Amino acid sequence: MSVPEAIVLVSGGLDSCVSLAWAHRQGWGIRTLHVSYGQRTEKREEQAFHEIADHYEVPAERRLRISIECLRLIGGSSLIDRSMPVEAAELDRGALPTTYVPFRNTHLLAAAASWAEVCRADRIVIGAVYEDSSGYPDCRPAYYEAFQALLDVAAPGANLQVVTPLLHRTKGQIVRLGRSLDAPLDRTWSCYQATERACGVCDSCALRLKGFREEGIPDPIPYS
Repeated sequence: MSVPEAIVLVSGGLDSCVSLAWAHRQGWGIRTLHVSYGQRTEKREEQAFHEIADHYEVPAERRLRISIECLRLIGGSSLIDRSMPVEAAELDRGALPTTYVPFRNTHLLAAAASWAEVCRADRIVIGAVYEDSSGYPDCRPAYYEAFQALLDVAAPGANLQVVTPLLHRTKGQIVRLGRSLDAPLDRTWSCYQATERACGVCDSCALRLKGFREEGIPDPIPYS
């Protein structure tokens, strides 16, 4: 029986790193995909992507970095429109934060599906989190069920599966899983707006810090 081949979307953040560690532990063949879209921390995330891929000894020919500049040109998010301030964390705000990038995960998954068809991979792994997140609509279970239905129609011969190992985990559980898998959490970068020392106040920083706090350990990256 052949070993499953997985394309893992790796932004360089905590969740994508733990998802890669999880896929690696499954014994799957690994390819890593990093997508830039004009986000504020684009270069820092790319650095984290390569450091994480280096840790897992992913060869250059099995790494792909692409740019989907259309999202920056479309705008509508404080992650890509520098005229919009990045909101301070308010995890129970009850509305979408300005950091939501409209339809971003669909673009990411579509790129992964295109590569999967070419290289005959049969898994797409994404570190989406629903239980403990900012409430983005493309992180909901129903979204991934719908995307799987799309894959079944659009690539019926590929038998592609979208895999979301973190979807129903809290940030504390994600940190715990990462530690149990010896994931290089110190190589990751999650901050939405800073590149030297994480701001500590955006949603992404707040959720990340919450996870480490729940586990009773310090976050290994520097904060302002």
